[in-house]
Amino acid sequence: MPAAETARPPLKDPYSYHTADVSEPPRTLWQIFRRIGPGMILAASIVGSGELIATTTLGAEVGYAALWVILLSCALKPAIQAEIGRHSIATGATGLEGFNHVPGPRWKVNWIVWGWVLMIMMTRFQVGAMYGGVAQALHQIFPAVPVTAWVLGLLALTLALLLGGGYERIEKLALVKVVLFTMLTVLCAILLTRRPEDFSWAELADGLKFQMPAGGLASAVAVFGITGVGASELFMYPYWCVEKGYARFTGKREPTPAWRARALGWIKVMHVDILASMVIYTFATIAFYLLGAGILHKRGLVPNATEMIPRLSNMYTETLGPWAVYLFYPGAMVTLYGTIFAATAAESRVGADLCRLLGLFRADDYAARVRYRRRLVWALTVVGAGLFLIFKSPVTMVKVGGVAQALMLPVIAIGALYMRYRRLPPEVVPRPWITLGLWAASVLTMLMMLYYAWLTLV
Repeated sequence: MPAAETARPPLKDPYSYHTADVSEPPRTLWQIFRRIGPGMILAASIVGSGELIATTTLGAEVGYAALWVILLSCALKPAIQAEIGRHSIATGATGLEGFNHVPGPRWKVNWIVWGWVLMIMMTRFQVGAMYGGVAQALHQIFPAVPVTAWVLGLLALTLALLLGGGYERIEKLALVKVVLFTMLTVLCAILLTRRPEDFSWAELADGLKFQMPAGGLASAVAVFGITGVGASELFMYPYWCVEKGYARFTGKREPTPAWRARALGWIKVMHVDILASMVIYTFATIAFYLLGAGILHKRGLVPNATEMIPRLSNMYTETLGPWAVYLFYPGAMVTLYGTIFAATAAESRVGADLCRLLGLFRADDYAARVRYRRRLVWALTVVGAGLFLIFKSPVTMVKVGGVAQALMLPVIAIGALYMRYRRLPPEVVPRPWITLGLWAASVLTMLMMLYYAWLTLV
């Protein structure tokens, strides 16, 4: 058979413009919903260690007192997320490429990009915690198999799924994961409100007072960093927008009304995508927190290194009945593993883009980008699993990663503001109320971190 017939077709580069891809944005709400997707992957990454471990642990530690932290975390950061996504759609620039233009110290790339590298090193602890959480759940079901063996098996599964998968596979798996366990958790939270011994509206109202819980400061900051759209997800989101095709559908920037209309249309699709995912992860996050505060806190069951999964299962067995343990363990495994899957898929893409910015391959060499991405899949999965095998404390590991993400949030806010005023094409400048929301989110995020630093130092 001729070589031309057996050769694999060249990979299509989603990071480059293709004239054939330019298309008009959907008009009706139903058509728009059919084109969303990046937010669902993000929600799959979000509804994981942050919600199942960090959020419930915070509720178990301080009760309802920090509910306002949860709501603020979910409400603020989408404004920053939307600005970063708007920049990518309008310019075709990736997330790191956009941040790399911000003035300041640089060595090949600038200080924000290196900040991402440091943050990702710390968030490997989070991924390790998720490996540990899934392995503990599997060990509860099959006690003859040790936790270490389960971690190694999950490592092999992750490599098999990610090394050959593209955007479509990740989006579909993310959607299934998000819908199933979120619905179950919200149901448990609704049932909780019918238990006066575990829930009262007065306690809930106290949780909306702006006061930092004395006994759970580190947990509160970690939760602010990783619930809702965390710092790592803010870096991830523009890559999923690029791979979904929003920038390619818009086409390369042209000084024409047609280009402006396409750009604003696809930015509108992105806004719906962000809003849909925000509704999902906000309901899930509040549900996890209420269960932690109402069930675990009332019974003094704070998740720890060795009893994390069994203690978390009380949130379901106390509201649904003992039989619910058979739903909780599979649900916990899917939730935590889904985050491993989605986060590693995204971070390997961002890491490959870092290699491009460092000059290791050309921007138009998509085959090289894929090679670097696959190498990073290996590195990210092996390091995450290895950290759990060393430290074996999922709750503490999640807090370490969460604090690192929280400290990165003000930096991301600065970068988003710079993109808005120095890099964004004037044709797609957002309306004043959207810009006001960006400023409010950025300033409040910075104040939260300054408050945390002040409390830590004083």
